[in-house]
Order: sequence, then structure tokens, then C-alpha cells
Amino acid sequence: MPVLDTIKQKLQSAFDTTDVEVIDESHQHAGHAGARPGGETHYAVKITSKAFAGLSRVQCHKLVYNALAEELENGVHALKIETIVPK
Repeated sequence: MPVLDTIKQKLQSAFDTTDVEVIDESHQHAGHAGARPGGETHYAVKITSKAFAGLSRVQCHKLVYNALAEELENGVHALKIETIVPK
């Protein structure tokens, strides 16, 4: 399964999301630190969940990093995160 799909599936499962967008931005980082042939190293995530209500941005990001710990240890070099609480 592509890393993008794994990330999306894990976030949906971990946070009971109302919306998750995952974008592979690896092509924008070719030649930079952490980039590798074939990509799948740099991602942008936009996740909407009630799980983030009342939390600081740092706390939300830590939750996302914890949910994706395996991916971050095994090839994902960078993760841009936007967390949103639904209205």
C-alpha cells in the first residue's frame, strides 16, 4: 500500500475524522535532505476531528506524530500538519 494511503487510513482510524487530506509533496523536495528516489518522504496533512478540541497546536501535532510514529521512523522525512476542530 502506498505510504499516502497508509497515513490517511491511520489518521482516520486514530481520530474518528470528519475529513482527512494527505498530499505527497516529495517532488518539491528532490535533492534536499531526506529526499530519496521514488519519493514518499514529504507529506502535508490536513485533518479535521473533534479529538483536537481544547488542545494547543503543539498537543495536536504530538497526537498526529504519535499516530504516524512507524511511518516517521521508516522513511517519512517531513510532515506538514494542519489540524482543525469541526464546528
